[in-house]
Parts: sequence; structure tokens; C-alpha cells
Amino acid sequence: MTNQANTNDNDDDDGDNSAPPIPAGSKNYMTPQGHLRMKTELLKLIDVERPEVVQIVSWAASNGDRSENGDYIYGKRRLRQIDGRIRFLTKRLDLAEVVDPSIHHGSDQIFFGATVRYETQSGEEQTVTILGIDELDPLNGKISWISPVARALTKAREGDTVILKTPGGLEELLILEVSYPAPQ
Repeated sequence: MTNQANTNDNDDDDGDNSAPPIPAGSKNYMTPQGHLRMKTELLKLIDVERPEVVQIVSWAASNGDRSENGDYIYGKRRLRQIDGRIRFLTKRLDLAEVVDPSIHHGSDQIFFGATVRYETQSGEEQTVTILGIDELDPLNGKISWISPVARALTKAREGDTVILKTPGGLEELLILEVSYPAPQ
């Protein structure tokens, strides 16, 4: 019974670290900002959060009976979560290929890092920015370069119409505007 509970705890702890897999043979493309954000998180986990939790667990362990010691039990669980996240971030950063989208500033062709405004067949306008797998935020228009929409848009130009394969069939997207951040 106890082993089952520990197994479930480990499964829950690793859930935070899941992200879309990187396609086989591909690099983990990300912007300099995304890379910095992940690296900052990793360093904070290693230098601040993990040492704090280790200290709490050590203190709680010295208090005796660990089976009903909430600080100890929670601390060990949190330590597993932190260690899992550290492993995840380390692997993703090791595979990272940092691409600065500003190199395409002024271009009307769609590549990684482009912000694209397009119109669907129904006349609805959408704006998306094509980013890395670890940078996606679909509710705010940030999509992964491996998403179907990004794949349909990539290499097209302003004014082009591209075909998007959807579960409901094929849909035409008219590219209205392509932009990139200015070089700094």
C-alpha cells in the first residue's frame, strides 16, 4: 500500500515538467528571451529553492518520527518536484538552439519568431507569434513552430494564401501582415 502511494506521488510530481516533445532529429529552437527565462528558472531552483527545502527537510528529519511529520513529508515531495524540474530544464537547455528573430526584421517571409496576422475563410483575423516549444502560450497568440498553423505559415509571405489541414477539413489562411522584433 505504501509503495503505491509513493508511486502516485512521483507521477504527480513529474506532471509539471511535461511539455510537447521535440520532434526526433530536431533542435529545441527558442528565442533569446525564452532561453534566458528557462536559464533563470533553473538557476533559481538550484541556488535558492532547493537549498531552502533541503534545510527544511533536514530540520524536520531531526524532529524524530517522520511518518506523521508534515514538514518532512511535504519537503521530500517538494524536493522531488524541484529535482524533476531541474532535470527537465537541464535537458531542454542542453538541446536549445537559440535563434534571434530580429535577424529577419523587415522581411515579409515567415520564419521562426515571426508575428503573423492572418484572415481565415470566415473572415476572422488572428495574430500569432511563432516561438519555441517551451515558449508557447496559445491563449496569448504564442504558438510553437511545430504546431499545424505554424507549419502551414512557415516560408509563406505577406499576401500569400496557405492551406491549413484541420480536423474539419482544409482551410485557407490569407496572410495579412508579417513582422519581427527590431534588432537591439
